[in-house]
Amino acid sequence: MAKKEITNVFKILAPGGTATPAPPIGPALGQYGVNPGQFITQFNAATKELKGKMVGVVIPTYKDPPWSFEIKSSPASTRWKDAV
Repeated sequence: MAKKEITNVFKILAPGGTATPAPPIGPALGQYGVNPGQFITQFNAATKELKGKMVGVVIPTYKDPPWSFEIKSSPASTRWKDAV
């Protein structure tokens, strides 16, 4: 199977398990052609155990409509606040 051609890669921070397509997440996704509703549904399902914690997400978009996302760890400042 041939590799898909990546057109854009962008990063966002979103609250795990409770994200909504409201600003700033929805418009950020929309400008790259990612359907906010579909993304939020998949993201919330994948991060339900991280409820409320800020999570970094890397989203590559491809020449063909599909997109994917990779969940990263929370920012250091968030983890530090949780530890204190």
